[in-house]
Amino acid sequence: MSTRELPPSWTHVGRHGVFPTAGLDDAARFDFLANLNGFLSGQVLPKVRDAYERKVKPAFEQAEGRAPADRHEVRRAMATEPTWQTWSALRRASMEMRQQAGRSLVFRQLDEINARAAALNADAPTLRLDPAVKVPRYASAVDIHCMPGGYHTEVVPDDTSAGANYDSGIFATTGGMLGRYNDGGGQAVAQWLRREHPDFQPRRILDIGCTIGHNTVPLAQAFPDAEVVAIDVAAPMLRYGHARAKSLGVDNIVFRQADGERLDDPDAHYDLVMTSMFWHETSSTAMPRMLREIFRLLAPGGLTIHLEQPQYQGMDPYEQFIRDWDAYNNNEPFWSVMHDYDLAAMMAAAGFDRARYFETKVRGVVDRSIFPEASGEKEDYGRAALWTAFGAWKP
Repeated sequence: MSTRELPPSWTHVGRHGVFPTAGLDDAARFDFLANLNGFLSGQVLPKVRDAYERKVKPAFEQAEGRAPADRHEVRRAMATEPTWQTWSALRRASMEMRQQAGRSLVFRQLDEINARAAALNADAPTLRLDPAVKVPRYASAVDIHCMPGGYHTEVVPDDTSAGANYDSGIFATTGGMLGRYNDGGGQAVAQWLRREHPDFQPRRILDIGCTIGHNTVPLAQAFPDAEVVAIDVAAPMLRYGHARAKSLGVDNIVFRQADGERLDDPDAHYDLVMTSMFWHETSSTAMPRMLREIFRLLAPGGLTIHLEQPQYQGMDPYEQFIRDWDAYNNNEPFWSVMHDYDLAAMMAAAGFDRARYFETKVRGVVDRSIFPEASGEKEDYGRAALWTAFGAWKP
């Protein structure tokens, strides 16, 4: 791997009022993990493909008289391949180490982080928590991304630890490809709107599944006169996200604890509804319900846009198999099912006009003097900031 391909140091990640304070050892751990992930994607993963093409696929074809028909047959055929086992085991280990590094950093100073967040959040009408909101089973049944307790678990009263861990450690997973403030997705949507629809000026914006607002803040900055609402079911994420936005000087976001399947906003209330890498963490029942809710909430002439990894239709079975890794090894069970869906048909079933459905490609927006831009040639099958954006305009 050349020097130009290496990720930048974790010390370049943007700081704000509630970001954890780190020492050299903490930075070194995150730098090691970012470089490990880069090595796995850039050096080891091509050898997995080579083993499939040279050994596993020919053996399957000799035994079955045909090529593997789908990713499930590829997965079964690859199960005992040592190169695949090595790559997969190291990738899983990197996720577990990333969580350990983040939690170690955060828990050593949790009282201080919580106190800073509480001071920024005190009596703010823009943070609206609701203990009556139930965490849906798709979020509570597994520890998504190997985060112990998931995104919603509170370890102390008024907890922010899940948000602080997520914020400090996502760099290690992406190798910096989401940028200084890990907001490359929101920046990409804002730039796409300015470029493709310069006259679109939403008055009200809704971000569903906002976590800590990485991708909400750029939309709020792009439309400073808009009322922006960011919802999530996880209170620790919202506390941290609200304090983070306030410390960055962004005041036009309401962080609200709510379930996207059932919101109490009136019909046609929002001009723009978005999600970012959210759908694959829901379920086969929740996703269509939320799409119907989005249709209800969207005003005439409004837009809904969603960032996700590419759908599997027309994709090579081997590539589908690699992308499916997160479903089987990263505690994201809906990943595989969701990426099989016909999104245009799902949107139509929710009420949207097929003629107004669209799909396009967007890549994470970063400061390229420091951070690497997502590359179509070296896409990491689920981690690189190179997304499909899909959505529709409401008549």
